[in-house]
Amino acid sequence: MITYIGSMTLCLLIILLIMCGSVCHGGKLLVFPGDGSHRVNMDILIKALHSQGHTITSSYYSSITMPVTDAMDEEFVKPIIKKRIDIERGTISVLNVIHLQMVHSIWCILTKKNKQLMQSIRETKYDLVLTDPANGGGVVLAHYLNVPLVFNVRWTIHGEGHFAIAPSPLSYVPIPVAELTDKMSFFERVLNFIVYVTRQYLYRQTMGPHYSALVSRYFGPEVDYFSLFQAADLWLMRVDFVFEFPRPTMPNVIYMGGFQCKPAKPLPQELEEFVQSSGEHGVIIMSLGTLIGQLPHDIADEIAAAFAQLPQKVIWRYKGDRPMPQNDLLGHPMTRLFVAHGGTNGIFEAIYHGVPIVGLPLVFDQPDNLSRMKVKGVVKVVDLATLDRNIFSQALQEVLNEPSYRTNMQRLSRLHRDVPMEPLDTALFWIEFVMRHKGAAHLRTESYRMPWYSYHSVDVMVFLLAVVLLILLTTVAIIRCLCFRMCSRQKIKHE
Repeated sequence: MITYIGSMTLCLLIILLIMCGSVCHGGKLLVFPGDGSHRVNMDILIKALHSQGHTITSSYYSSITMPVTDAMDEEFVKPIIKKRIDIERGTISVLNVIHLQMVHSIWCILTKKNKQLMQSIRETKYDLVLTDPANGGGVVLAHYLNVPLVFNVRWTIHGEGHFAIAPSPLSYVPIPVAELTDKMSFFERVLNFIVYVTRQYLYRQTMGPHYSALVSRYFGPEVDYFSLFQAADLWLMRVDFVFEFPRPTMPNVIYMGGFQCKPAKPLPQELEEFVQSSGEHGVIIMSLGTLIGQLPHDIADEIAAAFAQLPQKVIWRYKGDRPMPQNDLLGHPMTRLFVAHGGTNGIFEAIYHGVPIVGLPLVFDQPDNLSRMKVKGVVKVVDLATLDRNIFSQALQEVLNEPSYRTNMQRLSRLHRDVPMEPLDTALFWIEFVMRHKGAAHLRTESYRMPWYSYHSVDVMVFLLAVVLLILLTTVAIIRCLCFRMCSRQKIKHE
């Protein structure tokens, strides 16, 4: 049986109940996803588990919706994008801090008002909680139910997932948002360190009080909320090392970058006819992800004017009732270029199909994602703050006419596909592995239980320093004593 708990990352809590047989001998999963592309990712895993043998006895989803405030939807994101563009254009002089109030859905589950719901969840006796830790609700719920925890992860509430679980030397592991590489100069390493310290402070100040209060209330003041994240049995990481820079990792981090990618299916007839009508010039695909339906009008007009100068046909995704078959279009042999905002899903689909990118980063991790791909020679990045039809047209022409962009992306595609097991199959195996063995404690380091001074061996260094100082002081004392005795003897002999 799979029970799917859907949550608007900051707000909407939906408990989705799926009654079905399991390939894991009746195993039961409680799924707590995020929103937007995060929800898309989780749906792919759930449908894949279902295709392995899970049986639906009623509708695919039945749900209980609980009202909360604010939602991570297009209306939430649009003012953030506008403010970012205004800041970079210099039209506002002071950077206003956008306070993202963490209305944690988990409060709704654990409070007295929902005792019956919580009792029902406990009585189901789940074998595993699968969650996206960009929202901490599923993490707290797994600890409350005392069941194994698996992450479908790139980001946690503390930032990029690796930094919560794996050693991350700042000398060659760049902090996301810093837009650096693994080959940093001295001053870039200084910047990397400053960005890391600043972001850790902000995470602790903005997220810490909310989760600390929640964890203290239900688990006691001795439980550190950050340790609940680090105690997860398995981290299904939505990247691979075609995208990520080489870095240290851990045994319980399983890489499934591009797990949503698949071979292209035939296009609908009218769309296929449109693509074929482009002739030798081919088509350009433009999509800005699940949360951005449209750009500000002035920017959209400049982009449209630049497209009008090209011989290629353009398919521009509009967020409506008929979504664009992005994967199938990217896999079409007549697709020449992908104009994208830099979300991880779109980047991996472009890598999978070997299509170069013109990037229009908007918010969150998108600038850093595109920066990583720019280093690999497959992306031309255009800043929205300075974009006009000429700049955008030049970027399009460069990627279309310079063969290295497509050549480099096709090389990445070959590397990405050359694996012993498909990423989605890898993810499914490890989810079922954790269910079969009631966790994966043998893969999980217990270092998160250590205090910071022990983790960084500060106490060991202090001890060794003290020993060295003691030896030096003892040696000096002995020498002084011997010198004093010799001087005394000489003085007596002289008298």
